[in-house]
Formats: sequence, structure tokens, C-alpha cells
Amino acid sequence: MLHLLYWIVLGGIAGWIGSKIVNKTGSGLIMDVALGVVGSIVGGFIAGLVGFSAAGAGFIANLIVAVIGAVILLVVYRNVIAKA
Repeated sequence: MLHLLYWIVLGGIAGWIGSKIVNKTGSGLIMDVALGVVGSIVGGFIAGLVGFSAAGAGFIANLIVAVIGAVILLVVYRNVIAKA
């Protein structure tokens, strides 16, 4: 249960930061959490491809990876999906 809470908090912070970087504004609580959680999956996948593992590296390392993933997700969404 505590693990789930950790991912929700991390996702919320990462999604909010990612939204601030790309959109200059937040996307709302639910969207920021969803964006951050999915962003952490994307970021973790990309980090694994380059040989970095944030597992066990602490909150800050996980947050950085999640923010990078959230930014990538937002940029792809804005440039591919939103223009369709």
C-alpha cells in the first residue's frame, strides 16, 4: 500500500513539473498524476536503454527519470496526437 502511495506522490510531482516545463502551467491534479506515472514508466524504459537504473537510487533519481519521461510524453502528445 505504501508503494502505491509513493508512486502516486512521485507521479503527481513529476507530472506537475513536466507540465510546467512544456505547457508553462499544470494540467490538473488527476492528469498530472497520470502523466507522471506513465512518464516514470517511459523514463524508466529509456533510462534502461542507456544503462541507467533508478531502482533503489532514491526519490530524487526516480523523480528526475519520471520528469524526463513526462516531458517526452507531453512533447510527443503536443506534436503528434494534438495536431492530428
